[in-house]
Amino acid sequence: MGQFQTRSRKAATEAQTAEAEDAPVVVQRSSASLTFRRLAHDPASVIAFMFIIALVAFAVGAPLVEAWTGHGPIEQYRETALSPVGLPVGPNAEFLLGGDQLGRDVLVRIAYGARVSLLVGVLASLLAATIGVTVGMLAGYFGGWVDVVLGRLMDLVMSVPFLLCALALVSVFGPSLPLSVSVIVFFSWTTIGRVIRAETTSLVRREFVQASRSLGAGHGYILLRDILPNLALTIIIYTTMLIPNAIVFEATLSYLGMGIVPPTPSWGGMLAEAGANSIYLVAWWLVVFPGLALLASTLAFNILGDGLRDALDPSARGRAVLRKKKLTKG
Repeated sequence: MGQFQTRSRKAATEAQTAEAEDAPVVVQRSSASLTFRRLAHDPASVIAFMFIIALVAFAVGAPLVEAWTGHGPIEQYRETALSPVGLPVGPNAEFLLGGDQLGRDVLVRIAYGARVSLLVGVLASLLAATIGVTVGMLAGYFGGWVDVVLGRLMDLVMSVPFLLCALALVSVFGPSLPLSVSVIVFFSWTTIGRVIRAETTSLVRREFVQASRSLGAGHGYILLRDILPNLALTIIIYTTMLIPNAIVFEATLSYLGMGIVPPTPSWGGMLAEAGANSIYLVAWWLVVFPGLALLASTLAFNILGDGLRDALDPSARGRAVLRKKKLTKG
């Protein structure tokens, strides 16, 4: 009887071993890996990401574009880029995107303008996110009079007219790149600041924060080690979405003559020059190509921001789909 039980247990063990070998291997994936997998299944986000990579390469390789065409961004080629009557020539073999009213290569100027737009967009967004996250965390964590003061500060900044403030600053200090970045940061940080404040107010009431306080952790430790990591999702999404807004702000300032100083190329400045004397009526490429670059860049960053939001927080996407189904049924 004992030998029979031993053989039965041995047979059962061998069967379990065979089943374990045949069973699929479960691989534990990190949150970053899962995020990239979700993002890769979104065709719009993949296309937007590839476009942004190509745009960055195009901006970084602007000197290569200049060397390839043999045209500088501010050099004028009046004999070849202008017609005998003084009008800019259209796209041709020498000037792939045509020339402008001063005989400059539009392709090279767009390449160098991409540098300005990306520099201003990324730098201003990072600075605005840093200020907004700091102010929002302090207001949401401490509450009380700190929340009241910082909240009223955000309301005050949001109530200031953008163009009026920019015009006043430019009239005093003159147009420049640092001034453009400062103006954009000043009017952008409140957007993420209010969101971070609301998230921090909710996190302060959570059990893990209360546990840290009971163990004697200081305010700095709780803010940096407990609260800030839980805000990473919100910070990444809103910082990504701040970039296209900053690019549009820079183009608006340059278009109004309050941004980058000519002859430094910028997309907004190129559109403003095309609008002067209505030259775009006879040279459509002066508006179409810089406008398409500006439109495609802002659209790509917005699509990527939406894709990151869905990939990092799939539950939000599920709730949105459920709300859409309810509205459809209703």
